[in-house]
Amino acid sequence: MVPRSRLTSLLQGALHDDLGASLFPDPVVRLVAGVDEAGRGPLAGPVAVAAVILDESRPIAGLNDSKQLSEAKREALFPLIQERALAWHVTFVEPDEIDRLNILQATMEGMRRAVMALQPFPELVRIDGNRAPKGLNCMAETLIGGDAIEPAIMAASILAKVSRDRMMVQLHAAFPQYGFDQHKGYPTSAHLSALAQHGPCVHHRRSFAPVREALDRR
Repeated sequence: MVPRSRLTSLLQGALHDDLGASLFPDPVVRLVAGVDEAGRGPLAGPVAVAAVILDESRPIAGLNDSKQLSEAKREALFPLIQERALAWHVTFVEPDEIDRLNILQATMEGMRRAVMALQPFPELVRIDGNRAPKGLNCMAETLIGGDAIEPAIMAASILAKVSRDRMMVQLHAAFPQYGFDQHKGYPTSAHLSALAQHGPCVHHRRSFAPVREALDRR
């Protein structure tokens, strides 16, 4: 069986050959955007999506998947990416929209919005994962594990992660009883305990089972 990561894909113009190599090599496509998200799994807060077009003339040392970097390293890279990238944009999809669309479709919509906000507009979008959103108006390819392969996706993962973490710290100031500054909305034991004690706040995702169950117990 051909491994999933090597299957030829056709998603919004997303193409790879049988060996997983891009059919849009960089010498042909000059403006390549990387796209990644942060916060699909939490019970509270938005999902953050970033899109980045890197400038080859202004390289950024130390890029990596945000999950492989310390918080201090992510924070150090964040302003460098903003300063040196040719274009970047971060968008948040809030809990009410997540509940209305579901988390997958909300993430796809966030990706579309982040890409469409880029100036200059990319010729090709590379997306971490195996799904591409509709309506991008450009070529797109999906890369499973792309945040460990494509520097533009690495940069996007850092912007998304840092932006969302900062947002959750702000939410903690308004709702300190949940400990958002520590777990960033993920379903840790401390978060679940606070959810059981205090019930959900307006930033919790009602479509997620632990939040629904907490509501049912109120």
